[in-house]
Formats: sequence, structure tokens, C-alpha cells
Amino acid sequence: MTTAISAKDVATLRAQTGAGMMDCKKALVEAGGDFQKAQEILRQKGLKSAEKKSSRSTSEGAVYSYIHHNQRVGVMVQIACETDFVARGADFEKLCSDLCMHIAATVPAPVAISAAEVPQEMIDEERRVLLGSEDMANKPQEIKEKIVDGRIEKFIKERALLEQEYVKDPAMTVNDRIKAAISMVGENMKIERFARFELGS
Repeated sequence: MTTAISAKDVATLRAQTGAGMMDCKKALVEAGGDFQKAQEILRQKGLKSAEKKSSRSTSEGAVYSYIHHNQRVGVMVQIACETDFVARGADFEKLCSDLCMHIAATVPAPVAISAAEVPQEMIDEERRVLLGSEDMANKPQEIKEKIVDGRIEKFIKERALLEQEYVKDPAMTVNDRIKAAISMVGENMKIERFARFELGS
């Protein structure tokens, strides 16, 4: 028996995910009306769609800025896309806004776009501090290294923008948020660079 899906259900899922109306309806039908399962179906579809577009050239885009209400934190982000048409669209603008808000709000603040770009000297310094910490004092060297390796991996993920838990939905990463936007507009998009300014830092 097919589950009846109302227009209100479709609209609710669209508001939650930003996906197209027909995609939302299909996902709800496939999920038997279960919103959480439907969101997962849309997310998986979005990730597959984004992967196919990831090699496309991105020569258009925008520089977007955000100043926090307390005037103590400011963010600028440059995001690239394929066409000027998409760069002027509401979905692209929403992505830019969301990423600026994330960079402004998240702690610790990102220092690089990807894990590979986190400065090696920062990683080395963190490793040195961790190996010298009190809780490592009486542990065998091999155990120390394993524990520190795990903590370093977490340290890098917390400081690489794409790897961070997305501040509006910790179930996804910033990279997942970008891929969802790619799926929605049908074009490749990527962060070219960003800057975060904080008074007193």
C-alpha cells in the first residue's frame, strides 16, 4: 500500500532540505512518509550528484561578507561556481551567507579550507604539546603515539573548514552543505578562500 503524501508534507521537507518539490515528493514516497529517512535519501542523492559535477570548471562566483551583530567578528568568503546566472541566484547567496555565519560562529575557528592545507607547523606544535601532557607521562611510547595520532586527526578536522561539523546541522559537515547546494542548483561550487577577523585576536 502506497503512503499518501500531502502537499504540506512535501513543502515541509523542502523547507528542511532546500531540495526540489518533485525530489522531496519522491523521497517521501520512497521513505514511506518518514521525514528523517527522506532527508537521508535526499542527502545521498545530493552527494552522488555533487561528485559527478566536482571536476567542472568554476570561473564565476562572488565574494561575500558578514559582520556579526556585536561588531567584533567579520568574515569574507570567496565562492566559485560555473555561471554568472547561478552566482546571482538566491540559493548561491544563501550558501555564501550560511558559510560566513558558520566561519564566524564555529569554535575553534577554521584556519584552512581542507585538511591538507592545515599548516604543518601548527600540527607539529600540537603534537609536541600532546606528547608532553601530564596524562601521557606514564604511558609506553607506542601507546602515546596511537593516542596522539587520534587526537591530531580530530585537531585537523576541527580546523579544516570543509571537515568541520556544520554549525546549523552537526549531522553534516560543511562539505556536505556545499554538496547539497551543488545538487540543488546543478552546478559545481567551491570555496576559493576565506578570511576571519576577530577584534583582540
